[in-house]
Amino acid sequence: MELRPPSYYTLAALIDGPLHGYAIMRKVSELSEGTVRVTTGTLYSILDRALREGLILAGEAYVVSGRERRDYSLTPAGRLALSEASERLARAARVVGARLKATELRSL
Repeated sequence: MELRPPSYYTLAALIDGPLHGYAIMRKVSELSEGTVRVTTGTLYSILDRALREGLILAGEAYVVSGRERRDYSLTPAGRLALSEASERLARAARVVGARLKATELRSL
């Protein structure tokens, strides 16, 4: 699963433990400092794909205030995918940052 920002932040929302859909949406916004917002449709598409790929597990459905909820949790494979994506992004940022710094004096 390629982890584009919505998928990356959706998995990252589960690092601290299981969350239900609405809580994941809030956490995505918080972690991304408001730069990534997932709609309900996008979220459940990401969750379905992550479930199929074994990156998350879905808990049993339960009802709160008349609404059915289900908690999702990160699997070891999900943690690994998130870790690899994080390293890839950090590496890319270092490369680009170094190139910008190296060419900064030339562009002044």
